[in-house]
Amino acid sequence: MSHTVLVCDDAIFMRTMISDILTQAGFEVVGEAETGVQAVEKYRQLKPDLVTMDIVMPDMGGIDAVREICREAPEAKILMCSAMGQQALVVEAIQAGAKDFVVKPFQPSRVLEAVQRVLG
Repeated sequence: MSHTVLVCDDAIFMRTMISDILTQAGFEVVGEAETGVQAVEKYRQLKPDLVTMDIVMPDMGGIDAVREICREAPEAKILMCSAMGQQALVVEAIQAGAKDFVVKPFQPSRVLEAVQRVLG
């Protein structure tokens, strides 16, 4: 059975890129969110095996969305996606409950390595 994934990023280009990488590797992308609020709502609805979360998003940032999801579902497996220069935010995201991170621009092999680490 393939793992289910929720892809959260405010840029459709990035959501498409992540979805393509994961779909080609056999994962099932069950939803997308472009704001932190949507990410939390879709997590509640879909209960995916994995969430990829951008740090900077409208409404509610990725870190706050991680906090919210992890408060309700401490077992949630969340992979942060950050741009270069966001190291301090990545540390904050990990403290909030994210399990790992990848840095944009994405290399498919790096994304898949991080996903495997998060899923154990």
